[in-house]
Amino acid sequence: MPPAINHTMTATEWGLLVALSMLWGGSFFFIAIAVTALPPLTVVAVRVTLGAALLFLVVRAAGQRVPGDPRIWAAFAAMGILNNVVPFSLIAWGQTHIAGGLASILNATTPFFTVIVAHLFTRDERMTPSRVVGVLIGFTGVVVMIGVDVLADTEGHFLAELAILGASLSYAFSAVYARRFSRRGLPPLATAAGQITAAAVMMVPLSLIVDRPWTLPMPGWPVLGALVGLAALATCLAYIIYYRILATAGAVNLMLVTFLIPVSAILLGTAILGEALSANHLFGMAAIGVGLAVIDGRPLALLRRRLA
Repeated sequence: MPPAINHTMTATEWGLLVALSMLWGGSFFFIAIAVTALPPLTVVAVRVTLGAALLFLVVRAAGQRVPGDPRIWAAFAAMGILNNVVPFSLIAWGQTHIAGGLASILNATTPFFTVIVAHLFTRDERMTPSRVVGVLIGFTGVVVMIGVDVLADTEGHFLAELAILGASLSYAFSAVYARRFSRRGLPPLATAAGQITAAAVMMVPLSLIVDRPWTLPMPGWPVLGALVGLAALATCLAYIIYYRILATAGAVNLMLVTFLIPVSAILLGTAILGEALSANHLFGMAAIGVGLAVIDGRPLALLRRRLA
């Protein structure tokens, strides 16, 4: 029997969520570098192909195997479309027109969509007032932290912004759809490897037909390094953690990672690049913390007990 969904996450699940946010926060940075020299579809194709190869090495090292059942591989293909092919391509293309900061704000709408999709298509992740309020507070914190001026400085790139929102909606459907793998008892490693492999099988021919990458000049070391970072960190390691969280914490809790991604990006910039934290960063992070606390539920429950 699959593990029960924990609407209130454990300390381990919160720790994994923060780790995942750091990995995916770095993906916006890696993509911004990669698309300076390579077309979006080629970036995605390289990302998922290298990611799949690394995941299969990890699966073998762990003594596991990816199942060969055609029905499971059909589910892997559907998951690859929803969680990789569509959102990766839309985000990579969108970042050729808009900055990574704006893309991360638009990507932070994912919990909105996930709350709605999970309410419509699951029985144990229903929409609650506290979840809706928490999502609204958290998203407000993201906007404040990045800065309202980023939203204003869109330069008319409506289609690029719409592409990122489309990616967020696709992520929401994928998070709910992915729950079927834990119900079948598939381990996170095998599920991640199958999904990314299915995505690679679809992306490689698409990039060859559309981008004709053999006609492009050889990219420099920074771009190659960004591609390795996308594959090893933001794909291989990230999806191992992704399925681990999903199995016990549920789709809605998992997609809260998109609130933490801008926080991780800013903190990484402060620690590694020496960037300064401003008042809006601190206020935005505080608002995100409040939103996550409201969604988690334990702080409010503790306050009610003390007031009772």
